[in-house]
Amino acid sequence: MSFAGTARPRPRWYHAQTDLDDFAIISYRVDADALARHLPNGFTPMTLDFADGPGSLVSAVAFRDRDFHFRFLPQVGIDCGQINYRAYVTANGRPGVWFFGTSLDHPVVLIPQHLWGMPWRRDRIRIGADWTGSPAHWRLDAGDARCEAEELPEPPATLDGFTGEPDWLERLTHPMDGWYRRRDGGVGVYSIWHPVMRPRYLTALSARFPVFERLGLITADTAPHSILAQRHLPFDIHTPPRRL
Repeated sequence: MSFAGTARPRPRWYHAQTDLDDFAIISYRVDADALARHLPNGFTPMTLDFADGPGSLVSAVAFRDRDFHFRFLPQVGIDCGQINYRAYVTANGRPGVWFFGTSLDHPVVLIPQHLWGMPWRRDRIRIGADWTGSPAHWRLDAGDARCEAEELPEPPATLDGFTGEPDWLERLTHPMDGWYRRRDGGVGVYSIWHPVMRPRYLTALSARFPVFERLGLITADTAPHSILAQRHLPFDIHTPPRRL
């Protein structure tokens, strides 16, 4: 059985839209107890049964926004790099992702920072890909974060911790709800929608994400669990975020 995705909520005039280019989800296996220490009450790490025992996952999700705009102002769009740092969790039994923070390569970062209290920061981000190479290559250079990856010769039969492609498509690529720690100490929530990913499967030649290192979740030499990438992916963002 294939994963069919979720129904698209009706876009509202105050929502945002963007096209994500050179999109990649770089995931790391982490200790569930270590992850739990960074989550608020009511939030629980999503656990998976890996080959050598249980654990959880976090991901750096990197892409280039193309024509990000609010629906009520389509003539004003921005293009820039972005990295979201997230963990897979349940909030009072509801699946989604917890956002540790976001890096954005654009001055508009001031809007989510100060208007919505989101843990965003400005950073220089360069993302590029050669999708027609043999193998295809993907590269990220963003301050102290970096990743270089190439496409696997063929899609993997399994990803450790998942029962099959429909399972990892649903849980790893398709969380619709996200929560974050507001700058005032509260919790914020927002949702997104995108069509089902048709990812290409990459392996890391090198990777370093100090955000996760500073949280004590990985070390400098930890290798990614998996890298799922796609050349282009349209997104709806259901702005504005709300207080939980």
